[in-house]
Amino acid sequence: MKTRIITGCVLIPLTMAAILLGGWVFDVICIAAIALALHEMTQALIKKGHQVVRWPVWAATVLAVPAFLVYKGEALLPILFGTILIITMYVLFHGEPHLEDILVSVMPLLSVTLPGMCLLSQNHAVNELWRVPLICLSLLVPVAGDTAAYFIGVRFGSRKLIPKVSPNKTVEGAAAGLMGSVLCALAIWGIACATMGDKVLMPPVWHFAIVGLLGGVVGQVGDLYASLIKRHCGIKDYSNLIPGHGGVMDRMDSILFVSALVYIYQQILLK
Repeated sequence: MKTRIITGCVLIPLTMAAILLGGWVFDVICIAAIALALHEMTQALIKKGHQVVRWPVWAATVLAVPAFLVYKGEALLPILFGTILIITMYVLFHGEPHLEDILVSVMPLLSVTLPGMCLLSQNHAVNELWRVPLICLSLLVPVAGDTAAYFIGVRFGSRKLIPKVSPNKTVEGAAAGLMGSVLCALAIWGIACATMGDKVLMPPVWHFAIVGLLGGVVGQVGDLYASLIKRHCGIKDYSNLIPGHGGVMDRMDSILFVSALVYIYQQILLK
């Protein structure tokens, strides 16, 4: 617990500094985090004995960085389709084909690379004023939800949420996590209004309340999804890179899912 809290106290100000600096600093950190999370998930699946076709996913990730920044969502379908097609052809024409080899090879692409590009694109929002609020929604909403769920769950949790997937998560913790995510989103809206309300037309507060609520749900689903993979692979953490927290994927699981949600909100309502 002590190590976890100390590491969190170090990571939070560093993350906020990266958000405020933006530009290439945030890009480099974001790309490095995506690469590490991709590596950790791939290695976990390989240790389980799966035949993961790695090179098309890594090639797609490298290609997606400039393509997604330049063409935004228009680059999404060609990259996804092309990569899945290459993986499928490789499995079909190399040795004895197994359907699960295609599925486990596509998983990192869909759950790390794709949402990772959504987070990266928020650093290059069409309206520069929205850059910080969007990134804060993606990063802080799931973190606030995870923090609230952890402390309330430890103190008051009694009913298990999905014990076969994550035995320590409770219904009480999940409810507190949703509340923490909503409150965080509302705080971001309030700060955004105070700092840029005279420069841009702010959306109504209920927009951020809904994003916070959906972000809380999506973030917890992302966390459970990552836990299901760990349980399947027979590992406790994806790595021990971050003291008290495990690997980068252990920290990014909910953030990646929420980043995709915020990107959708950005594309639909903040044009």
